[in-house]
Amino acid sequence: MFAARIDRLTSSLVRDILAAASRPGVISFAGGLPASEVLFRASPQVLGQLPDDIWQYGQTEGEPMLRELVAIRAKALGIACSAGQVLIVNGSQQGIDLVSKLMIEEGTRVLTESPTYLAALQVFRLMGGCFVTAGQDEEGLLPESVAQADARLAYLVPTFQNLTGLCYSLDRRKALAQAFDGQSMVVFEDDPYRDLSFDGPAPVPVVSHLKQARWVYQGSFSKTLAPGLRLGYLIVHPDLIQAMTRLKQAADLHSNRLSQAIVAQVLMDGSLDQHMANILPLYREKRDVMQACLVQYLGKKASWALPAGGLFFWLTLKREQDVMQLMQEALAAGLAIMPGFAFDPLLRQTSTIRLNFSHATFEQIEQGAVLLSSLIK
Repeated sequence: MFAARIDRLTSSLVRDILAAASRPGVISFAGGLPASEVLFRASPQVLGQLPDDIWQYGQTEGEPMLRELVAIRAKALGIACSAGQVLIVNGSQQGIDLVSKLMIEEGTRVLTESPTYLAALQVFRLMGGCFVTAGQDEEGLLPESVAQADARLAYLVPTFQNLTGLCYSLDRRKALAQAFDGQSMVVFEDDPYRDLSFDGPAPVPVVSHLKQARWVYQGSFSKTLAPGLRLGYLIVHPDLIQAMTRLKQAADLHSNRLSQAIVAQVLMDGSLDQHMANILPLYREKRDVMQACLVQYLGKKASWALPAGGLFFWLTLKREQDVMQLMQEALAAGLAIMPGFAFDPLLRQTSTIRLNFSHATFEQIEQGAVLLSSLIK
């Protein structure tokens, strides 16, 4: 009845847990939701400056002004690009979907970090991708291992990675770029957390160091402004932009023009940078509160690294434990967490869990840490 790939279609464990975590009284460390109190809300002044034709169909590639502004910010990061290489998409998830449609078919080998972003794994599996993992250390993928890998597409989140919080050093990024330049695979760098940096700017993107390899760079306004805008962007190597644009056209004609106009306005008038300056202290404080609570209540039961940015702590339990059962017990007790094995491309069982610190209140962070400690062996 259905296409064969539907047999590979799985539900997202994150989305399932978030649905359960929406019950009254449940503390959620499970999702990657921004803090509700800092979500961007367009002022009447911004809304009053929207163009009159914003309610009409628009260009597949996106609003010209927004594409130009995205290109300007990307060039400041060292990415050699023009506005003609920018494609505005409906959030990062559509970007992952479009790249997957372009690059992956049944049996295509995809190189990823391990662990990595769950929703990307979900799409890659649906398209028939087969996962290839390379050697890693505490700094990320090993360049010498990447140089020997056999894959058509490489997907990486090297800046405050969604789940581990890892941020690759500048030297590692340069070495990886050199390794990718010696390969034939397309490099897909997903970078939605770059602006959520608590201890100084992150190193420039890996793709900014590439000289030969073809690449796609992805950013998002979900974590910096508001997820409800459903707006992100792809910056695409010239060899790939035409095909990517046609895929976008076939998918939905164009992204929401109202969201695009709002984001373009806040980029032009500097509101985005001011908004980030306002919200980073809160996120830094929430990170520090969770760090203190973890040290106090779980210091003898787990190990972790203090994230320099992003929204997550990645815990490795000191004693082996069934983390799926731990998740179920925690949820029954009123706490939502994410088991780490779900983020492994090869679904290997590990005694790891991901904790989000941005969405819970300060009181909930401590309450959740106490509860989690009581459930961990």
